Amino acid sequence: MSRPHPPDVDAVVIGAGFFGCHIALELRRLGMERVILADREAGILRRASYVNQARVHNGYHYPRSLGTASRSRRNFPRFCAEHSFAITGGFESIYAIARHSLVGASQFAAFCASIDAPCRESPAHLRRLFDSDLVDTAFIVNEVAFDAAALADDLLARLSAAGVELRLSTAGRIEAADPAGADLSLNGSPLRAGWAFNCTYAALDDVGVRLACPLKKELAEIALILPSPVFAGIGVTIMDGPFFSTMPFPARKCHSLSHVRYTPHAAWIDPNEAATSTHSRVTKMLRDGARYMPPLTRARPLGSLYDVKAVLLSTERDDARPILFESSAVSRRVISVLGAKIDNIYDLLDVLAHHDWS
Repeated sequence: MSRPHPPDVDAVVIGAGFFGCHIALELRRLGMERVILADREAGILRRASYVNQARVHNGYHYPRSLGTASRSRRNFPRFCAEHSFAITGGFESIYAIARHSLVGASQFAAFCASIDAPCRESPAHLRRLFDSDLVDTAFIVNEVAFDAAALADDLLARLSAAGVELRLSTAGRIEAADPAGADLSLNGSPLRAGWAFNCTYAALDDVGVRLACPLKKELAEIALILPSPVFAGIGVTIMDGPFFSTMPFPARKCHSLSHVRYTPHAAWIDPNEAATSTHSRVTKMLRDGARYMPPLTRARPLGSLYDVKAVLLSTERDDARPILFESSAVSRRVISVLGAKIDNIYDLLDVLAHHDWS
């Protein structure tokens, strides 16, 4: 039996989202000499890293998963300090508790105290944003938004300075693997790597790697709106259940709008399935959201962003958002990574720092 030939490169990272870029940088920092970062898009951070609420989590969003909330709370100040150039603050962030919420107002306040996350009841002029028959209490919290375009500019400069070989408009696929490395194709051209990282998010199970942890995928719509002046400097999340959230979206200088019921256009588990849609549900999002927050009736739709969202099927019941760091059953040198929130990056860097690279 012939032995596999030596690797052409130390590592290939498929997927130049926020996590893929940071993995490539960390591999160079750890001493790998030739690292290729490939993405099918014409630029970095073009898909899930851009098409989201642009929220830097501080724990508030996860009262049903204390572990996820605590990690977000721990990572929040570090992320803000290291990415201050891309952070948009200066707006009031409000978590409003619906009267038929899965988590009541007193429960939410106790939860915030348990993770040491600042929260206080909003003043009267902000409470007037909401229909008091449907909203119990509104809390002011400490959250910020990020500018994905600014993050991309920064990462491009860092990748270049680190000597990472960036290949854009390049489709990557893992063709085979063995204990010594992986055989890949990049736009159809063969390449052997000592390590291969699958960081393709919603395509994790579609680039030649079989996953042990199944994914649930959703075709998601993030609507973009021009808010009415009364909530132009405000981000709102209605907790907790089939409600909505509107946040500043710095990359477009507007607000995003998402709705638990209407943002997902389709959902599937079978990796052979897929869905597409260009029929916006923004009107339904605005109409339902305005029941709780009447000023939404005066918001102007600007368009929508669509992408496929992926979560671990095992986390569906409690909203936990751990990272997936899964070595292939075929070769430990093929690793699939899924990060659900941008602040998860520090959990991932910690895993990489303690990984066995022998």
